[in-house]
Amino acid sequence: MTVKVEISTHNIELSKRLEDYITKKASKLDRHLDALEEAKIDLAYEKTARDSADRQVAQITVRGRGILLRAEEQTDDIFAAYDMALEKINRQIERVKGRRHRGRGDGRSLADVPVEPAEAEGSEGAELISHRKSFRLTPIDEVEAIEQMHLLGHDDFFVFLNSVTNQVNVLYRRRNGTLGLIETEVA
Repeated sequence: MTVKVEISTHNIELSKRLEDYITKKASKLDRHLDALEEAKIDLAYEKTARDSADRQVAQITVRGRGILLRAEEQTDDIFAAYDMALEKINRQIERVKGRRHRGRGDGRSLADVPVEPAEAEGSEGAELISHRKSFRLTPIDEVEAIEQMHLLGHDDFFVFLNSVTNQVNVLYRRRNGTLGLIETEVA
């Protein structure tokens, strides 16, 4: 099966050379893991970056059956940023392959799973929505949600569709470093 490649740009022109380069490399991702179905590549030129060497941004999101991987890199060359993000995705794919090879879990409850404490970060809440994202929810269990949370680098929270309850849940990091789980229900 071939990976469907979707390229979007913001403040950058997509040349034929760049499009061919990205498509050629991204279409080979399913060689490493055949469960992958689509790769979305977002390229951007950030005019407001603090460092001029971090203005070219490449973000790759890879989806498949029960898999969601994401990597982002910034540098002064869009080709280099894409290559570095692709290397991150390949490392994540290797971790997923290893996890699937070892098994899906050991049957422990969420409360028994050891968690590394998160670093304390001070952040102020924004009054306006500055960025929106949408994504498809695929049913996974709590242990897989924790693994996805770590793989994606989402240290504060992770939204997922619980395969056991068939409800949207939010996994979040508590102040003491442990994880909390919000189970939603429709009123």
